[in-house]
Amino acid sequence: MEVSPINKTNRSEVEINEDIRAREVRLIDVDGKQIGIVPIQEARRLAAEKNLDLVNIAPQANPPVCRIMDYGKYKFEQSKKEKEARKKQKVITIKEVRFSPTIEEHDFNTKLRHVMDFLQKGDKVKCTLRFRGRQITHTGIGQTVMDRIVRETEAIAVVEKKPGLEGRSMIMILAPKSGTDKEK
Repeated sequence: MEVSPINKTNRSEVEINEDIRAREVRLIDVDGKQIGIVPIQEARRLAAEKNLDLVNIAPQANPPVCRIMDYGKYKFEQSKKEKEARKKQKVITIKEVRFSPTIEEHDFNTKLRHVMDFLQKGDKVKCTLRFRGRQITHTGIGQTVMDRIVRETEAIAVVEKKPGLEGRSMIMILAPKSGTDKEK
């Protein structure tokens, strides 16, 4: 087992101010203008004069590229962008609807309506058909129920996982067709 030492550069992804170990750096000013290659002491002095931080933005370059900026403001803007990106992403959940091989017509229609509602909201649906007792010997009946679900929902759903036996249950996963996702 390999253990890496804990140092200041491991806790953050960029080096700032005194953490920068290079002798010379390519310096970029606050407004994005290139100053050129300067000794690290000169770069730190210029950053200190402007009450800003010296941030190593490209440590793999030769010499490393450093920029004079307000690091606290930069980190705040980055966290704001990440938060906004998380807010815009759609979380898809899997809803489960259980059927039985000997389901009556009205019960089937009610459960099918639930499946369609979930699909229209943009959720995936796991259709589970449970065989009890000796019903397991008649898996063909369960297959016809699953085929009927597929036929009824083909306008708004695609079969992500075809019906298959897992123990005493037949499981199928339906996903909404692209374009039918509605915002919640």
